[in-house]
Amino acid sequence: MRLAFVSLETTHHRRTETNQRFRDVYTGLTDRGHDVHVVCASFWSDTEPTVDRGGITYHGASITPGARRSFLSRLPFVLRSIGPDVIHVNAEPPGQVRAGRWGSALTGAPVFLEWYGDGGSPDDGVHRRMVDRADRIVTPSRLVRTNVRELEADADRVEVIPNPIDVERIRAVDPADPVDVVYARRLDEGANVESLLLALAELRSREWTATVVGDGPERGTYERLASDLRIDDRVTFAGDLEEDDRIAIYRGAHVFVQTARRCVFPTELLRALAAGCVGIVEYHVDSSAHELVEGRKRGFRTTSEDELASAIVEAGGLEHREYDDSFSGYDRRTVIEQYVRSYRDLVET
Repeated sequence: MRLAFVSLETTHHRRTETNQRFRDVYTGLTDRGHDVHVVCASFWSDTEPTVDRGGITYHGASITPGARRSFLSRLPFVLRSIGPDVIHVNAEPPGQVRAGRWGSALTGAPVFLEWYGDGGSPDDGVHRRMVDRADRIVTPSRLVRTNVRELEADADRVEVIPNPIDVERIRAVDPADPVDVVYARRLDEGANVESLLLALAELRSREWTATVVGDGPERGTYERLASDLRIDDRVTFAGDLEEDDRIAIYRGAHVFVQTARRCVFPTELLRALAAGCVGIVEYHVDSSAHELVEGRKRGFRTTSEDELASAIVEAGGLEHREYDDSFSGYDRRTVIEQYVRSYRDLVET
């Protein structure tokens, strides 16, 4: 299939969860042999209108992301020149969905809207109209699907496709040294590592070790809290790590704890579960993390530090694993095939 992806910004401009998800999709489709074109603001230095990178053709519809009006006005005509089977549009900025619909009128291709949701859930006329202009909408979780449905999107037009993981990569990485509890996320105000530290402090009389992976503006605050709670000798703040190093820690760990207040899709939790960790999720209304552990014997959902501490103790009684094949359905190839089936269904409708 010939596929046109529309996003003013890409990971070449700025690394966000939304941009990374978009890139994972179109690179995965390229690897499967599809003809992929990405319409975006130029990120290359020469004046050529297109550039090929890794088998993907990037079309510069504006010079910079700041030239939004130029991008939106040129987008329909760039799409006409591509002649795609499907126009796959990123939800932000909303104006590109409207321009993508104009491109649809010129090409006859349906509009497939990627709504990742890491920018929140705006409830305004602009976003309601954006939902109306899409032939199909994909979200990463049931949480985000509910948010989209609240904008009056028809249920049969909204589909959940999760973030992918590389199962073979997880199996290939050697486990790191054993650790009882691991946490991984950017350490900002939403990380809520204090819940984990307070729960661990309640277990001070027991033997355990913990590793916190990630960096951010609140790291110092969390390190001081661990010291104040007198557990800093058993909690390692590992900082930012490459993916293979994170996977190695997960394969050596027994429990992965997710306490973040907001999460549209918990990719690190998913990697850890596939790497054999028992999953413990502190429930928050703006987090979808509980969706991965619901109904699983090796998964716990908690609502307080006391429940979290009890879950850590109970999880300690479960066998240690270094891989869990029940999460193979989240493998990159399987997830990309979900997109392909959705495209074909949309084209044939």
